[in-house]
Amino acid sequence: MQLQVEISYKQILKIAMPIAASILVPNINFITNNIFLGHLSEQALAIAGITGVYYLVFGVMGFGLSNGLQAVMSRRAGENKTHEIGMLFLQAVRISLALAISGILVTNFIAPVILKYSLHSQQDIEMAISFLRIRIWGLPFLYIYQMRNALLISINQSKYLIIGTVAETAANIFFDYAFIFGHFGFPEMGFNGAAYASIIAEITGLVTIFSVIHFKGISKSTGLFNNKKLNIASTRLILQQSMPIVLQFAISVGSWEFFYILIEHHGTQALAISNIMRNLFGVFGCFAWAFASTSNSMVSNVIGQNLENRVKELIYKITRLGLLFSCSIALLINIFIRYFLSAYGQSDDFIDAAIPVARIISLALIFQSVSTIWLNAVVGTGNSRRNLVVEIVAIFLYSIYVYLVLEHFQLSISIGWMSEWLYWIVIFIPSFWYIQSNNWMGKKI
Repeated sequence: MQLQVEISYKQILKIAMPIAASILVPNINFITNNIFLGHLSEQALAIAGITGVYYLVFGVMGFGLSNGLQAVMSRRAGENKTHEIGMLFLQAVRISLALAISGILVTNFIAPVILKYSLHSQQDIEMAISFLRIRIWGLPFLYIYQMRNALLISINQSKYLIIGTVAETAANIFFDYAFIFGHFGFPEMGFNGAAYASIIAEITGLVTIFSVIHFKGISKSTGLFNNKKLNIASTRLILQQSMPIVLQFAISVGSWEFFYILIEHHGTQALAISNIMRNLFGVFGCFAWAFASTSNSMVSNVIGQNLENRVKELIYKITRLGLLFSCSIALLINIFIRYFLSAYGQSDDFIDAAIPVARIISLALIFQSVSTIWLNAVVGTGNSRRNLVVEIVAIFLYSIYVYLVLEHFQLSISIGWMSEWLYWIVIFIPSFWYIQSNNWMGKKI
């Protein structure tokens, strides 16, 4: 198994495309949920925005943990220290399960209090709390699934990512249809049916991909289960690299929840439109996140090969590919946006109101594609703490903007969504400067 990567467009695409597919499939799950819920009622579609972003807060915390783990394992892959990779993976699984238990406790005891003081409608509050108390039980399976992603990407085996995600999507679509509307002999659960369907889908994807890892011999070649003992030094290293990213993502998506609460004050239609925009961002942003993850892994791997002098060359190559994909996607969104929006079963007036927001999102996707690549390159160098500082500054400015626009001046949600432009520009500038400064050279992890 070849662990060291080459600095070429072919190698970048070989790693990034399976990652993009693996990110796309879960986002198709989100869209499937929302299309079914949109046909259920506009209110269900609107509340799915609040609950979806809430779960995403915890989801990205696991993603942050996996990003830090991926940087460490990629460095070991670049150094050809295969025997350490499996041990690092098991330590990360322990951390992720502890994080999942914390998320379950917060959702059951703290989240209801926050939602009661944040949302205006009592019916919305009850729907959201009921849904989240079911949905949060998928968190342990999601976290282990994310650790598995980090493992496969770090050892240059991202081609297997798609297998688990396809199984997850098939299960999600089937059980969404069965549970929400009561088909195939299942009871009609309505809004909460989407929560049960998502949990079953996550379990299905997890079981499938671990079966693949076993039968392909990956668990044996990486010594995945050779050393099951707690390793304090490795656990500390993973936490040092991951916790700043975990906090970074939690703050980022937490601010998005704040944004959605402010949107809810503008009415059900505004909230439903914004929920669809989140779907749009998730699906069409999958290539941006794929190239970002590739940047993290390849930068760390190349540094592990003692090729620090070629890191900038690598990042520029990834950026060019990211821009090519994001500009093409932005063009497609603007041409076919009415067809995409019509899938949610809403009125023409609803679609007309959503189109300007979608055009703003399409430009934000271009900004995102560049910013995430450079931000994750910083993670690959081993300086994840710097990312946290950058995130705090960006979120501070973002939160001031959305509060003034949506709450104080009561401007349109289109102008509110321009906050994404501000956010990604602020993220890019210090990340780009840090890589150009060469201050990362010589850092060991």
